[in-house]
Amino acid sequence: MTLHVGIDVGGTFTDAVAVHDGRAVRGKAFSTPDVTTGILDALAVLENRLEVGERAFYPQIDRFVLGNTIVTNAVDEHKYSAVGLLTTQGFRDTLRIARSARDDERDPHRMTPPPEIVDRNRIVEVPERVDAHGEVLVPLDEDALGQAVNRVVQAGAESLAVCLLWSFRNPQHEQEVGKYLEIHHPGLPYTLSSSLTPVYREYERMVTTTLDAAVKPIVAKHFDHLANELAQRGLRTRVQIMQVHGGFLSVEETSKAPIGMFNSGPVGGVTGARLLGHHLGRQRVLTADMGGTSLDAAAIIDDEFRVLPRAEIGSLPTSLTAVDIETIGAGGGSLAWVDKRGVLRVGPQSAGSVPGPACYGKGGELPAVTDATLAMGLLNPDYYLGGTVTLYEEKAREAVLRHLAEPLSLTVDDAAHGVYRLAVSQMANAVRKITVNRGHDPREFTLVGFGGACGLFAAAIAAEMGVGEVIIPRDAAVFSAYGLMHADSVFSAVQTTPWTFADPASDLEKEFASLEARAEEWFESEGISEQQREVYREADMKFVGQIFEVTTRLPSKNFKEQDKDLLRQRFIADYEAEFGSGTAWTEAEILLVNSRVQAIGRTEAQQITDNGRGGEQHSTDRRDCIDPATGQRRSIEVHRGFAALGKAQGPCLLEEPDTTVYVPAGADVEMVDGGHFLIRQNAS
Repeated sequence: MTLHVGIDVGGTFTDAVAVHDGRAVRGKAFSTPDVTTGILDALAVLENRLEVGERAFYPQIDRFVLGNTIVTNAVDEHKYSAVGLLTTQGFRDTLRIARSARDDERDPHRMTPPPEIVDRNRIVEVPERVDAHGEVLVPLDEDALGQAVNRVVQAGAESLAVCLLWSFRNPQHEQEVGKYLEIHHPGLPYTLSSSLTPVYREYERMVTTTLDAAVKPIVAKHFDHLANELAQRGLRTRVQIMQVHGGFLSVEETSKAPIGMFNSGPVGGVTGARLLGHHLGRQRVLTADMGGTSLDAAAIIDDEFRVLPRAEIGSLPTSLTAVDIETIGAGGGSLAWVDKRGVLRVGPQSAGSVPGPACYGKGGELPAVTDATLAMGLLNPDYYLGGTVTLYEEKAREAVLRHLAEPLSLTVDDAAHGVYRLAVSQMANAVRKITVNRGHDPREFTLVGFGGACGLFAAAIAAEMGVGEVIIPRDAAVFSAYGLMHADSVFSAVQTTPWTFADPASDLEKEFASLEARAEEWFESEGISEQQREVYREADMKFVGQIFEVTTRLPSKNFKEQDKDLLRQRFIADYEAEFGSGTAWTEAEILLVNSRVQAIGRTEAQQITDNGRGGEQHSTDRRDCIDPATGQRRSIEVHRGFAALGKAQGPCLLEEPDTTVYVPAGADVEMVDGGHFLIRQNAS
């Protein structure tokens, strides 16, 4: 008997999926500020649906994967612990100088400073210096170090980031700082840049290191609380945490570098969409994950999602490797408002789970996207989350009237429809950023829409971009949690190792061998069997004179002189795939900057043989609502228990217990592969 559980903590809802001997059940609960309570509430829903008590449920779990928003929320809201920073003498203001505070318009009159991670009073310089070759120019003095640490601690630091110049070339001084802290301040959390991200670009390395140290106390507090609660209920298996690079790590490994949890929930959805696309034979997939707070979009090409070697986190450039996800504040709880110019706006502010949209009846008075869809008649107020949550249509209409319709001199219907169309436009723009802006034609893709709110918007988003096929997964409302259970265990090791094709191949092989040794240690510590292990070599490369690199995969083992031509060809192919045919500077010298090893422990996920749709009864009703495509009121067919019907023509609504799907006029929908909704748009 096996029981696998996936949990995705969102800004509004905490989603849960359990697969018990092939039977899948799902549940939702409102997210809570302490995170743990929301998780336990969602697990309680699973207990009830599996018809087992708490004492029988938790001990049976043999796989527990968690995607959460602890780090994401801290970064988005700039709510960090009081972090301190030790840096090389003369480099105290690196974070403030940054790389020039420019926005996308490059308007010097609109320059704004980057968000502050650490108070300048807690940034202290240490007299030491290592040069670009790793040679020690100024030794680290222990007395001076002690004074620097004392100054940071006396300034109120709860954790400490250590980022010294050229430490990726020679980590000696940072390691000495770590040893000093272990002896003299054993309870103080700290992060060494040479351990976390030993790569060049001092500013990005310092940002990443400081962010990691800034969230360590926050993560430890939440994890300790969660671990205690789960242990008291009988959980015996290890908690596994989804990472920003697309795989999971144990909670012990995650605690060493918690910044890797950023965007961990959305990454689970991208993983699930990749598996679904592969299963259904779709080579090009766009994902649209619309929950209560935001929409997350990603592109999957040939079963691979794009990974960025320099991910941006909270508008700050970092040296983290991360799945390329475009996020905007357009979810079901995103607030609609009128700005000072009298222009309708949607997001990025969210009503959250408390007080939530006005229709929740929890005290919220401002209209959210959910209020607009309810006022349009697209949602059934008596069947929200399968009838477990009652929505109040009169409160939704009152909020739209007072805050949108009256200020804009519109009817409630027109104002609600305006919110819908604006939200669709913003979400379509987010998807364009990961297609058109990357040189891809969105019309060549299938859109996979998931998240509790996306069913009402996916077809409209696709239509705006010319995408002809939309898939709403069977577990759309908890799809990210489902994807978490199918992710692999991933460990990434990277090191700046400048190398050109004029250098011996053995020099590069030596660097990769060192990284692979670290990967092997990780495999052993995690107990991953030989049969489940895979190791890939990657390199960040560029033409000499360029600023940024392109990542290229190398032959897996034993790089030799005869492999140089193959590596050159692969890099040029990857470069032109990124920037266009003929753009490669083939006459220029190529520089390999970073060597990276990706170690993967393949997961054996349970196959779902019972998705809970057996025995469904189909019923048809009609509802008066505003057609999202035209903005006009009309009577639209509503199907419940669609699995028993299998096919239908638009316009219609499909009511599921935890999501509602809109099918526009001219489109048809059918059930495929045991429960997924496939919508085909009108070819025109």
